[in-house]
Amino acid sequence: MKYSRLGYFIGEGFRNVFKNKKSTGASLMIMCATMIIFGIFLILGENINHIVQEVESAQGIQVFFYPDTEEKVILEVGEKIRNLEIDGVKAVNTIDRRTKENALNIMKERLKDNPDVLEGLDGENNIFSESYVVTLTDLNLSEKVQDEISKYEEVKKITSKDQTVTTLIKLANGIKIATGIILVLLILISVFIIANTIKLTVHARRKEISIMKYVGATNNFIRWPFIVEGMVIGIFASAISILIVGIAYNALADNLVNSQFMKLINMSLLPFGEMFNYILITYMVLGIGIGAIGSIISMRKYLKV
Repeated sequence: MKYSRLGYFIGEGFRNVFKNKKSTGASLMIMCATMIIFGIFLILGENINHIVQEVESAQGIQVFFYPDTEEKVILEVGEKIRNLEIDGVKAVNTIDRRTKENALNIMKERLKDNPDVLEGLDGENNIFSESYVVTLTDLNLSEKVQDEISKYEEVKKITSKDQTVTTLIKLANGIKIATGIILVLLILISVFIIANTIKLTVHARRKEISIMKYVGATNNFIRWPFIVEGMVIGIFASAISILIVGIAYNALADNLVNSQFMKLINMSLLPFGEMFNYILITYMVLGIGIGAIGSIISMRKYLKV
C-alpha cells in the first residue's frame, strides 16, 4: 500500500517526536513554561476586563443624607436628582432609594458568614444612612453630577465608582502591555529552543537529507516532516499547559470567590469554562506557530534556502 505525501509527512513527524525523547522533553518544558506564564497574564487581563464591566454596569454614585433629614426633604432632593440635566443632556438614568434598613440588609447578605459583625445594629441602633443610588447615562458626566448634587445642604457625602473604573481600566491596559512584551520575549526564547532542538535531529540525519537531495527530493518534501514535528510538540505543549492552567485557576478561583473579601466588594471572577475556547485557540495558534517557525529556522542551513 502506497502512503500519500500527507501521511508520510505526519508519520515522519510523529516518529521524530518519539525517537528524540530527550530533545522533545526539553522543548515541551520550555514551551509549557512559556504558555503557562502567558496564560497567567491572559487570564488576569480577562478577569480585570470582567470586573471593569461589572463596575461599569453598576456605575454611578451613591448620595448619603444626614441622619436627621426629614422624609419629605429626601423625596424632594430625589426628584431633583431624577430630573437633573447637564449641558442640556439628561444625566441620570435611574435613581433608587436605599433606606437604612435596605443598607443593613445588604451588608447582612454580604457578611452572612459572619453575622456577629452586625449584631445589635437593628432598629434605633442602625448606623447606616438614607441614600440614593444614582446610575448615569454617561460615566463622563459623573464629576459634574456630583458637583450639582453636593450643592444640596442635606447631602452628607457622595461616593463614586468612576475612579475605581478609571483605575481598573489603567490596570487592564498595563497588564495588556506587559502581556504583549512578555509574550514576545517568551516566543523568541521558545523559537530559539525549538530551532536548536530540531537542529540536533536534522544534524543527526544530515547524510540522509543529502541523499534525498541527490535523488531529487525537493526542499519542501524534506522540510515538512520536521515542521510537523515542531507542530506536534507545540500541540502537546498546548494541551499540557491548558490542563495545568485550568486546574490551578479553578482551585484558586474557588478560594477567592468564597473569600470574605470578594463577598464584601461584591465582585466575581470569570469561570474558566467561559475563557476555555479563547485560551484553547490562543494556545493552539501559539504552540503550532512556535513549533513550525522553530522547525523552519532549524532547516535553513541544511537546505540552503
